[in-house]
Amino acid sequence: MKSTSGRRRKAPAPRRTPPPRYLIVAAVLLVVCSVVAGYLVLDHSDGDARAASGGKNGSAAGGTTKSNQEPAWDGKVKVLGDGSTSYTGPQKNELKAEPLKPGEKPPQFVVFSWDGALQGDDELFSHYRELAKEYDAHMTFFLTGIYLLPKSKKDLYHPPQHSVGSAAISYPTDEHIRTTLTQLAGAYEDGNEIGTHFNGHFCGAKGGGDWSVAEWKSEIDQFYDFVENWKTNTGYKDLPALPFDFRKEVVGGRAPCLEGQPNLLKAMKSYGWRYDASSPGDFQIWPAKKEGFWDFPLQMLPYPGGKYQGLSMDFNFLYNQSDGEVSGDPSKYPEWEQQAVDSYMAGFNRVYYGSRAPLFVGNHFEDWNGGIYMKAIDQVIKQTCTKKGVKCVSFKELADWLDVQKPETLERMRGLDPAQSPDWSTVVK
Repeated sequence: MKSTSGRRRKAPAPRRTPPPRYLIVAAVLLVVCSVVAGYLVLDHSDGDARAASGGKNGSAAGGTTKSNQEPAWDGKVKVLGDGSTSYTGPQKNELKAEPLKPGEKPPQFVVFSWDGALQGDDELFSHYRELAKEYDAHMTFFLTGIYLLPKSKKDLYHPPQHSVGSAAISYPTDEHIRTTLTQLAGAYEDGNEIGTHFNGHFCGAKGGGDWSVAEWKSEIDQFYDFVENWKTNTGYKDLPALPFDFRKEVVGGRAPCLEGQPNLLKAMKSYGWRYDASSPGDFQIWPAKKEGFWDFPLQMLPYPGGKYQGLSMDFNFLYNQSDGEVSGDPSKYPEWEQQAVDSYMAGFNRVYYGSRAPLFVGNHFEDWNGGIYMKAIDQVIKQTCTKKGVKCVSFKELADWLDVQKPETLERMRGLDPAQSPDWSTVVK
C-alpha cells in the first residue's frame, strides 16, 4: 500500500487478550496491541495554563549523558567527514533536567514520536515542527537511514537476510531527500531529537525479530553510513552540512513493527545509546531500565467503549477501526477521529490526575483514513501541551530527567497504579 509521500508500510494485525481477573501494575511486557481495560479512567477538569516544555534552558543535565563527559565546546563549528554533518556544540533549547524536591509532584511528560521521518508531498514533518514550536513542545523524529539514500544508489544497502538494495518501503525521491535534510536541520535547531528507525523496515519473516546481534549491528552501522555520507551519495554540494553529529545525537530508536528488541538491546551496547522505544506494549507506568537502557514502550490506552485497551499508535487505531484498510469508509472518518482523540485523552487524564507516568505516543507521517490520525494528534497536542504542569518533551529529554532522579524515588513511582494520585511526600523523599 502506498501513500502520497511514496512510503509503503505494513503491520501485523493487533491481538486482544481476554480480561484478566486482576491487573497488577508491574513492568510486565505484553506482546499485544490491545488488552482489556483494567484501570479506572479519571475525569476531571483543570484550568489550562501554558506549561514550559522544551523551554529555553540550555543543555540538558542528564546524569549519564555523553555530553557531560566531554570537554567544553571551543565555540568552533567542526565540519565532519565529507561535509554531510558538523558539530556545532551542545544542542540548544533542551529541557533542563533537575531532580525532584521532597514532596514535589512530578511533571506530566508527554512524548510525541514519529517513525520514518520524511518530508514528503504532504509536508507533515514541517507541520509538526511548527506545531511543536507553537505549543512549546519538543518531539522525537526517528529517521529511516535510506531516506537520505537515492534510489540510484540503493545497491549500497545490504539488508540483513535480504537481497542487496531491497527494502520493505519505498526509497525517497531526490526532491524528498533535499526537503528532508532541511527539516532535519531545522528540527534539531528547534530542540527536537533525531533518533533512528533503522533502514529497510523489514517485518515478520526475516525481519528484525529474526536478526542476530551481528545483523542488528550491520543495520545500525549502515544507518550511520547513509546519514553521514549523504553528500557523497547524492552529490548535493549546494546544501549545508547538518548542524549536528549523528554519533553524538542519536541515543535511541524504535525498531520497525516493534520487532527484535532482545537482540537489538545487545547490539546497542556498542554505540553508547541510552534508551529503546521498541517494546511492543506495556501499562502506563513509570519507565524502568532493560539491559541497561531506558525502556520506553508504546502504552495501552482506554479504547472508547471500555471493552479493551489499544496501543498508543496510529497503526492500532487503523486495524481496530478499518481492519487494516488504509482507506476505509469515509462516512466513519469523523467518528474514528474522535475515538482516537478520546482514547489518547483518556490515557492522558488517567496519569495526569494519577501517577504522572509519562504518556508515549508513536505515529507515522501518513494519510491513512483521510489523515484522521494526524488530525487527532493535532488536537491532542493542543489539549495536553497547554495544561499546567505538562512538559511535552523528546525521549532524550525524558531520559535526561530520569537519570537525575533518585533511584529509590523512581522505584516508588513505578509501584503506583496509573490512576493513583498519591501523597507525593510519601513518594518523593
